[in-house]
Amino acid sequence: MTSVEFRTHHKYKNRGNKDFINHWQMKVTDNRQSHADGPRSDGAETRFSAWTPVTNKACNQQLFQERTTLILHWFDLWTDRQRKEFISQLLRRCSKSQLKFTSDCLSEAVPITQMDFTAVLPRFLSLYIMSFLSPRDVCAAAQVCWHWRFLAEQDCLWSPKCIRLGWFLPYSPSDHEYGAWKRHYVACATSLDILTPREAADIYGTLNESLTAPDEQEELWREHMIRQTIREKIAEHKKSALKTRRAWLNPSKLGTSVTGTIQKHPLSLTAALLHIGEECRLKKSLSSVETQFGLTIKSTLENTYATSLVRTPSMRFTYSSLFKRPARSTCCPPPHFLLVSSKVPGYELLLAAVQVSVLVLPYDSQGTTLEALLFLAERALQGKIIQSVGILAEGSTDEINLTEGMSITEKTVLKPCVREFWEKLCGWVVPASEGGSLNIFAPLAASVSGMALMRKLSAMTGLNVRAPTGICTGSYQHILSEWSGTGEFPPLVYLNETLLLSWCRQAEWIDEACKKLQKQLGPQLHILCQEIRGRILGLLLWDHIKMPVISLKSDVMQCLIQGLVALMNETPDDPLEFLGHFLQRSVNGGLKNTDPLFLTESASSYIMNPIPESTKGLMSDADGRSTVCKELLNSERNFVRQLQAVATVYYSPLRAALDSNRAIISSVSLITIFCPLLDILEANNIFLKELTERWEEWGPQQCVGDVCVKFCTKLRAYTNFFNNYPTILRTIDKCREMLPVFRTFLKRHDRTLATRMLSLQELLLAPCARVDEYVTLLQALTLHTPPEHPDYTQLSSALNTLMTYRSFIHKLKRSLNKDLRILEAQSTIQSCPNLLEGSRYLITTQEVALLICLNRDIAASLRMYEHVSDLGLFLFNDALVLTERSVSNVPFCLAVNTTHTFLASIALHCLNVVEITDTKYVQNTFQLESPKRQWICATDREEDKIRLLSALHSAINAAITRN
Repeated sequence: MTSVEFRTHHKYKNRGNKDFINHWQMKVTDNRQSHADGPRSDGAETRFSAWTPVTNKACNQQLFQERTTLILHWFDLWTDRQRKEFISQLLRRCSKSQLKFTSDCLSEAVPITQMDFTAVLPRFLSLYIMSFLSPRDVCAAAQVCWHWRFLAEQDCLWSPKCIRLGWFLPYSPSDHEYGAWKRHYVACATSLDILTPREAADIYGTLNESLTAPDEQEELWREHMIRQTIREKIAEHKKSALKTRRAWLNPSKLGTSVTGTIQKHPLSLTAALLHIGEECRLKKSLSSVETQFGLTIKSTLENTYATSLVRTPSMRFTYSSLFKRPARSTCCPPPHFLLVSSKVPGYELLLAAVQVSVLVLPYDSQGTTLEALLFLAERALQGKIIQSVGILAEGSTDEINLTEGMSITEKTVLKPCVREFWEKLCGWVVPASEGGSLNIFAPLAASVSGMALMRKLSAMTGLNVRAPTGICTGSYQHILSEWSGTGEFPPLVYLNETLLLSWCRQAEWIDEACKKLQKQLGPQLHILCQEIRGRILGLLLWDHIKMPVISLKSDVMQCLIQGLVALMNETPDDPLEFLGHFLQRSVNGGLKNTDPLFLTESASSYIMNPIPESTKGLMSDADGRSTVCKELLNSERNFVRQLQAVATVYYSPLRAALDSNRAIISSVSLITIFCPLLDILEANNIFLKELTERWEEWGPQQCVGDVCVKFCTKLRAYTNFFNNYPTILRTIDKCREMLPVFRTFLKRHDRTLATRMLSLQELLLAPCARVDEYVTLLQALTLHTPPEHPDYTQLSSALNTLMTYRSFIHKLKRSLNKDLRILEAQSTIQSCPNLLEGSRYLITTQEVALLICLNRDIAASLRMYEHVSDLGLFLFNDALVLTERSVSNVPFCLAVNTTHTFLASIALHCLNVVEITDTKYVQNTFQLESPKRQWICATDREEDKIRLLSALHSAINAAITRN
C-alpha cells in the first residue's frame, strides 16, 4: 500500500464505516472499468486524458485527488444557482448504476421518515379520511397546522354531524364562507345539559325496561282488559246467534219480523261494545271502570238483545274476575330460571338436582352465540315473569364464559351485543324491589375486577347481582362458600342440597365418567363404577381420617386393605356399617391378641363442606384475610401431600430399582416423567414452610405477599412441567405398552390408599388446577387487604404475575384442545384432506338433510322439496367442510354406525348463507351458496338451525375481516 492509499484509507476509516464502504464501492467500480478496457502494454498509456496514467495507480490516485480538490474549491466559490446547474448537468451524464448510488447516498443523508398525506393526496380524499373522525378528533386535527385547520373546518365534515343530531343552520352560508357548520355545532353542544349514564337511566330507563310507571302500567292493563272483554263478547254473540237463529230466516229481516225492540236500539253488538269501551276509558279509577263496565254491558245487552237472542250459560260470567290481576306473591309465585352450560363438568347430575319451582335451560356452549342463547331462553320462558336468573357456566374470578369464544369481563360487558343480551334476559325478571336478582355461580366476588363487573351488571339490569366469594378451593366448591349480598342462599334456591354437595366435590370425576359412558356404555360401566367408589373412599380416608399418617401394625393394615377391597366389590346400603362388621369379623377371627384399634377424632367429622344456613354479607377485612390465609395454607398442605405421594409411591421404587441394576424403566424415561414434578415439589415445600411460619405468628399486620412474590420467581419449574406435559404422558403410555414390568408396577401402585385412590396420570393433573386456585385465593386476599396495608403492594404484584401465568396455561390448553378436536374430525371424515393447518380450529358440527327443489318456477310458499341424502357440516374458522353422512344399523342390537365421507370444502369468505322462510311443506331450511354450487339444507329442530346460522354468520364476518 502506497502512502497515498494509506492516507486515504486512514481518512475514510476515521470518518466512519459508511463512508469507507462507499469509497470501497467506487474503488471496485473503477477496477471493473479498468479491467473491462483490456490490458495496456505501455506504462505511460492513458484513458480519456493524456494527463491521467492508468497503469501507474499511485500517480493516477494522486492526480485524481488534486483535480477533485480543485473542483470542490471551485464548487465552494459558486453561487447556489450555479451549484444546482452543475449538479443537474453532472447527473445527466451519470449512468443508471451511478444514479442508483447517488439515490442511496441521498436517502442516507436525508431520510424520508414522515409525509403529510394531505399534501400528497387530493383534497377530496383527505376530506373523506377526516369524515370518519369524531368531532373531538377533528378539532384536535385542526391544531396541527394552518392547512389542516382549513380542511378540518370545511362544512362537508360538520354538516352531517349537525344534521344527524337535528341541528340545522338557520341561514345559508355564502360561497366563500367556511366553518359555519362547525361554529353552529359548538354552539349547540355547549348549550346541552349533559347527563351521566345513571341519571339518564333514571329519567329515560334502559333499553328493555320490564315495567313502566305505575300509572301508565295500570292504564295499559285497563285498556288490555277492555279490549279482551270486547273480543270475547263478540265471539260469544256470534256463537249464540248461530245456535238460536233458524236456518231459513233472513238475517236482514231479524229486527222487523221477530222483535220490535231492535228498532229502539239500532246499534249493532260490535258498535255497542265499542261505545261502552270508549265510555269506560273516560273513567279514572280502575275499580269504577270495573263496576261501571259490568253494569253497563249487562244493561245494554239485556235491553238490546233480550228478545232476539236466547242467553246461554256460556255468556254468564263475572266481569270483576277479568280485571283482577293475579297476585304473584300469594297465588302463583314466579318461577326461577337457571341456565346450565354444557361445559360444566357433570351437568347431567345438576339437571337431576333442579328444584320443582325452577325452569332450567341446558345449552351447548360450543358454537352457540349470545343471539341463539337468547332465543332459546325466550322460547323456554314463553313470556313468563320470573323471580330470578341463575347462570351456571364456566368462569373465574374476573370473567364468565357463557359460550365458546365469548368471555364476559369488565371490559367486554359494555359491548352492544353483550349489553343487549343482559338487558333482554333480565327484562323478564321482577324488579329488585320485589326480590328480583341475578345469581352468577362464578366466584366474581373474590376479586376487584369481578366486583366491578357485578356493579356494571347491576347498573345495567337494575337487579341485585350476587356471586360466591370463592374462598373454598376444590372442584367447584366455591359455590358452597359465602355469597355476596343478603337473602336466601342462591344454590339451594335452584338445586337440591344432597345432589349439589355430591356434584361440587366430584364434578370433574363425574364428567369423565359421563364422557366415557357416552362412548362405551356397556363394557366399561362396571370398571367406572369401581373407580368412582374408589375415589370417594380415597377422599374420605385421605382428607378426614388422615389414614396415610396413621401408623398401624402390618396385620391391622392388611385387614383394613382387605375390607376396602371387599367394600369396592360390594354395593352395601351403609358402607361404614359394612366396613365395621367386616373388621369385627376379621379381628375376632385372626387378630384376637392384637391391641384394639382406635380411630382418630377426625373420622367422625362431616364429609362434605357444610352449606352456610344464611348469608350475613361479606366478612370484614381482618376476618377475610384470616380465612383466606388459612384456606391457602390448608390447600397447600393437601397439594404438597399429593406431590409427595408421587415421589414416594412411584419415583422412589423406580429409582431404587434402577440403582440396583434391576431397572423397570430406563433412566431417560424416569427423568422425563418425574423430574419436572419433583422440581415443583421442591419449590412448594419451601412455600409451605414459609406459609406455616407466617401463620404461626399471624396478626392483623402480618404479611404473606413477600412469600408469594418469592414463590412466583420459581414458576419456571411449572413452566418446564407444562411444556413437557404431553411428552410425559406419551412416555408413560409408551413404557406401559412396551414394558410388561412397568405395566405391572402401575397396576400394583395405581388407585391405592397412598395415592388417594388415583392413578399416576390423575395425580399429574394437580399442578394445573393448583395455579387456578392460587389466582382465586390471592384475588380474595387482595380484596380483603386495604390499600394502606403493608402487604397490599406485594400481593398485587404476585397476583399480576400469577394471572399472566394462568393466561399462558389456558392458552396452552386451548391450543392443545383445538388440535385434538381437529384430529378427531380428521379421523371421522373419510378421504378428507389435511385439516391441521395454520391456526385453524373447529367451531361446531351439525347433521342436516340435503334437499332439492322440484319446481323453482312457482311461488316460494308453494315449492315442494325432496330429501336426497344426509350431510354433515363441520364449521372451522376459515372453511366449511361438507360430508356425506351414511347411517347403518347393526343386526340384533340397537347400535348405529355413522360414517362421514368428504364431499366439499368452501372458504368462508366465498360462502353465502340464505335463510328460507318456513312453509307448510318445509321447515328449518337454509341455503348454502358457493361460487360454483348450491346446497339446500334442513335441520330437525329450529334451535339447531338458529345455533348453526348464528355461528356461520359470526365465522363468515370474521373471515371477511381477516381477508
